[in-house]
Amino acid sequence: MARSILERRLVDISERLKRLRAELGVNEEQLLFLEDEAEDARLRGLMAETPLAEAVARDARRHADTLARHRDGLVLSIADLAREQDALLDRMAAELSAR
Repeated sequence: MARSILERRLVDISERLKRLRAELGVNEEQLLFLEDEAEDARLRGLMAETPLAEAVARDARRHADTLARHRDGLVLSIADLAREQDALLDRMAAELSAR
């Protein structure tokens, strides 16, 4: 693979990693908030013992779980891109040492 193509792919992966890591940081902050809200709603539901309070607690838990799944997807995407970046760097190093 041409060196310029490798360099372009590395730059692209680096930019994508930066964006995903920034998104992950925001996601984790939001998830902490939603986890707290879900726990508060759960406790209010236990105390109130009403169907409405229980529905609110379930809804809050669903939102937190959805955001947690999104976070897990971001973590996997970051790991995949990091592996791809490592492979490209290894390939570039091998090409340089072959010269």
